[in-house]
Amino acid sequence: MNIDSRIKFRHLVCFLEVARQGSLARAADVLAVSQPAISKTLKELEDLLDASLFERGKSGASLTEAGVAFLRYAGPCVQALRDGVNSLRGGEYASSTVRLGVLSTVESLLMPETVRRLHQRHPALVVSVVTGPSAHLLSQLRVGELDLVVGRMTESPQIQGLAFEHLYSESMTLVARAGHPLLGRPLPPSALDDWPLVLPLAGTTIRKSADSLLVQSGLGQPRQRLETLSTVLSRRYVLTSDALWIAPLDSVRLDLRSGEIVELPLDVQEPGGSVGVCSNSTLPLSLGAHWCLEVLREVGEAYREGTYP
Repeated sequence: MNIDSRIKFRHLVCFLEVARQGSLARAADVLAVSQPAISKTLKELEDLLDASLFERGKSGASLTEAGVAFLRYAGPCVQALRDGVNSLRGGEYASSTVRLGVLSTVESLLMPETVRRLHQRHPALVVSVVTGPSAHLLSQLRVGELDLVVGRMTESPQIQGLAFEHLYSESMTLVARAGHPLLGRPLPPSALDDWPLVLPLAGTTIRKSADSLLVQSGLGQPRQRLETLSTVLSRRYVLTSDALWIAPLDSVRLDLRSGEIVELPLDVQEPGGSVGVCSNSTLPLSLGAHWCLEVLREVGEAYREGTYP
């Protein structure tokens, strides 16, 4: 069966953005077109496919069974075309690209080491990294705009239907700068009341772990907080102030060794979450993604054996 030549690139882009946003209005904002234009383009595509792709309701637009089936092919199709255009524009015909979604928990140590090993072995490999909350990155993975997502994400609802591979476990810890007034004495329940606290963004997977650690330790949240997924901002703020930080251990491991940042003793230890790599098993992995997965497994094994970092 021949592909209907009336199906245009704009139809696929529109379909993917509505699937990603779950809303015609939000998709229209992202694509900088009117909502009626989005509706018209979708209607054209559905007529050409002779299938309903979305269930529309007050809560937004959700994929139908036909929409889910079409999504498996539309995402990689659009991304392949974009990659082809970019490779010609750059003149790098022999290069390969891997598109990674990277959570803040692995920015500091896992990913720099992974990229270092990849570039040692594959001189023409382009590693394209997108950072952000797990929900956003997993939605991009689902529609084929990312090859892999790396980090701590097993508790995210968006992981349903995707393949997750465990690399190593990582706990969270409460830290402060060296010389902080709270160091050297037990922490009462009101210990955090007088100090700013750095936490992951509300609603994220890692924030749930941070909140759980506070509850189990009998500590309350102060009114003065910095909520961010940026480990660079968190680290700099803690080093230059009296703020406390509930941090993923990887984010502060080297600072703990150097003594610039110090752990505060808690009555309980966070059990640790699974750091791993997520892929979309309904889509074929690119060559670059296969290379990256191989190296991630190597570095993950080094973590488990204690030989890295």
